[in-house]
Amino acid sequence: MIITGKKFSKPALSRVINGDTQLATPDAAPTKVRLDHLLVQQHPEYNRSSLQTFIKSGFVTVDGQVVTKPNAKIQEGAKLILTLPLGAATPERPPVLYEDDHVLVLNKPAGLLSMAKGEYCPEPTLEDFGLLVHRLDRDTSGVVILAKDPDTQKYLRRQFQNRQTHKTYYAVTVGHPKLPAALIDLPIARNLKRPTTFQVDQNGKPSQTAYRVVAHTDQYSLLELKPTTGRTHQLRVHLKYLGTPILGDPVYGTPLKDPARRLYLHAYSLEITIPGPTGGERRTFTAPLPPAFTELFPDYVL
Repeated sequence: MIITGKKFSKPALSRVINGDTQLATPDAAPTKVRLDHLLVQQHPEYNRSSLQTFIKSGFVTVDGQVVTKPNAKIQEGAKLILTLPLGAATPERPPVLYEDDHVLVLNKPAGLLSMAKGEYCPEPTLEDFGLLVHRLDRDTSGVVILAKDPDTQKYLRRQFQNRQTHKTYYAVTVGHPKLPAALIDLPIARNLKRPTTFQVDQNGKPSQTAYRVVAHTDQYSLLELKPTTGRTHQLRVHLKYLGTPILGDPVYGTPLKDPARRLYLHAYSLEITIPGPTGGERRTFTAPLPPAFTELFPDYVL
């Protein structure tokens, strides 16, 4: 029996069905991947956050062109080159207050980092000059002690941990504390709404700061501060809580409009035991008040 029907309307497809020919496959679209993802594969020695910083800083070229967006879509097979600038071979050392075979005591200027941020830090830090024992905020100046060998570093750090060191700071505050002298005994905890900052919190860690007003003007006070604990941002948080924030504090007070001005907090002295030829030697190192302080209080003499 012969079965007849409608003539097949697509002869080309009919030939494919019969196996006489094959359908042409369109070329696959070129694969594109985020630039930072490609760099992670190429440079596993860095984490993605660091690589994103490099990209934004203009350190990465794609086929010879600088690309500064980490999420830029790049075709696989493109030529990626990461070129990190060489840091200063010999960063300028801050003023030396004391040095021997074991320790180096510096007068840290405001603006110098204590330690590197992340895996790549293009600016100098205290770690360029020795082994870090304790830290000062970037914008705080004054006495800092570094170790020259790991054993000394452990020896000095243990004293900070056990509260066997004595530190004195000076700060210029906006306004005047209600009492000429007092012990601030207020616990401090991280501010969860602004995780890089801290605040007075009854559930925080114990924190004590003794202060004494040593001079004042109509607008400002000069305070001597003696912390007995070493919480992050302790002095700045305590003085803000009193309603007298440190002058020039961009986080806990009001930053100064003049970019040349600074945070008016200075680590004046550090009493600590250092290795000596016959055992531990108790020493006190001091750094004079910076000109920014003496300009505001020219009649005050330490």
